[in-house]
Amino acid sequence: MASSIFHFLILLLFAFSRDRVLSIEEGHITAEISNKGLDFLKDLLIEKAESSLVPLELPKIEKSVKIPVLGSVQMVLSNIVIERIHVTSSTVKTGDSGIVLDVSGATANLTMNWKYSYSTWLIPIAVSDKGNATVQVEGLEVGLSLSLKMLNGSLKLSLLECGCNVNDISIKLDGGASWLYQGLIDAFEGKIGSAVENAVSKKIRDAIIKLDLQLQSLPKEAPITNFAELNVTFVDDPELSESSLDLEVDGLFSAKHEAALSNHYHRLLQASSSCKEADKMVKISLQENVMKSASSVYFEANKMHWIVDKVPDQSLLNTAGWRFIIPQLYKMYPNHDMNLNLSVSSPPILNVEKQQIKAKIPLDVVIDVLDVEEVIPVACIST
Repeated sequence: MASSIFHFLILLLFAFSRDRVLSIEEGHITAEISNKGLDFLKDLLIEKAESSLVPLELPKIEKSVKIPVLGSVQMVLSNIVIERIHVTSSTVKTGDSGIVLDVSGATANLTMNWKYSYSTWLIPIAVSDKGNATVQVEGLEVGLSLSLKMLNGSLKLSLLECGCNVNDISIKLDGGASWLYQGLIDAFEGKIGSAVENAVSKKIRDAIIKLDLQLQSLPKEAPITNFAELNVTFVDDPELSESSLDLEVDGLFSAKHEAALSNHYHRLLQASSSCKEADKMVKISLQENVMKSASSVYFEANKMHWIVDKVPDQSLLNTAGWRFIIPQLYKMYPNHDMNLNLSVSSPPILNVEKQQIKAKIPLDVVIDVLDVEEVIPVACIST
């Protein structure tokens, strides 16, 4: 179950924190997930869980039933398998203790084999019969309460409570003299219900344990290019409110194989526009230091350099197009192609303001003429 729903659980379970612990770290990237976003993720989670929970095998059930005249009848149910689970109603709510996921009105379909045997003084030999049966479970309810903490830059997932309850069971027998034994099998309703509740709860607990291990093993750096990576270390517990939850990661760029030094950048939280539309699910806020760190890494890696040899009006990249403006250029290099050599001479200066980003980019533009065997710079413009 954990492997198939893992990617859908991650965002949903970011909210599972109870006590907010202040951290000396500060996140430069903040993701705000609204209740509508959580509800959307919850629906995805349940859709995946419906298929990943099944088939689910239940342990064999044995029971002795005393019947007048016949005496004690030994009955066994085996090969009990939950084949299908369908959820009709679910809710997700946030609170001080984390997040609570409730599933109600779910149904489940089971198949099983049945067998009985008995012996009595009236009949000197053992009497037995067997067949198969289908079971319909109605009103299956599941409740989960979880928390998520930040631990050493990763996420620690804990299951606080897990409960499962079966409200109604209908059993239909096939094979043998099933019409005769229906009453005997009905005596198993309680045991079947308990087996379903225990099996589903155990499956969920095992999935949460596996998910916790996967969350803690998530990388703390996300590769962006072959020379740059993004620090995605969590810097605090998720912050929970009635309308949303906030997640903070370090969010600074660094050259690969180099640690991002958080103190290298002045941390100044910039104002961000509010998300007013009702259908917005996630809002991501970036501090200007995210872009500053990215531009610094790209500049140091010598990636702010471009050759322009294609433009909408290609005649502009030929000396013939300039013969009336710069006659000397055309005279020296008649009908020669040209290109523009663009280089950023120092790290760009970026400032993030409300509703706009201001950038000052020191740029050198060198105009090159392409001769037969060499590239000849003929002019340089600096900004």
